[in-house]
Amino acid sequence: MLTKAEKTKQFILETAVPLYNEKGISGVHIDDVLAATKLTKGCLYGHFENKEDLSEQVIDLALKITSDKIRAAVYKGKTAKGKIFAFMDFYKNPIDTQIPGGCPIFNNAVESDDNYPVVKQKIARILRAGQEELTALLQQGIASGEFSNELDAGVFAFKMVAAIEGGIIMCRVMDTAKPMQGLIKNLKSELEQYSI
Repeated sequence: MLTKAEKTKQFILETAVPLYNEKGISGVHIDDVLAATKLTKGCLYGHFENKEDLSEQVIDLALKITSDKIRAAVYKGKTAKGKIFAFMDFYKNPIDTQIPGGCPIFNNAVESDDNYPVVKQKIARILRAGQEELTALLQQGIASGEFSNELDAGVFAFKMVAAIEGGIIMCRVMDTAKPMQGLIKNLKSELEQYSI
């Protein structure tokens, strides 16, 4: 059971996640967090050393929420192909994302690239882990006879994530999910070509 202080800190983090995801680290001001939480500056700084500390913990939570939801969706699949298709389907509506503002992995990757090295390292770890997990799923599919050994699991996993993340941005800018649905259908068709 969380203490009152732990509950308050969790409330601050959860309230700040969509702010950071929509405005970015640079775009969020402490006053934005104070207005959203209706807490005082003293209360906020009782839980965080400074804005950088708050930002890093908010990003950690956003990445955890996203990763947990992706894994939960993926592991509903019964087969390697079912799990990969579930991963793709997780992104079928880039307009209505799990956290308002789009994909926190991509959003923070872009902003952190030159400005926030600690956040950049966190994003790199998430991307590497995701690539390894997806590659392993595809390799399991090859080993179990679902896919031909002509499938290059690492290349397909990278291509799939790169296409989907790029598709999210394009669809959000164009305010339509339709191209993403076509992209996912195409990626599934490509993977089906390796089905045995």
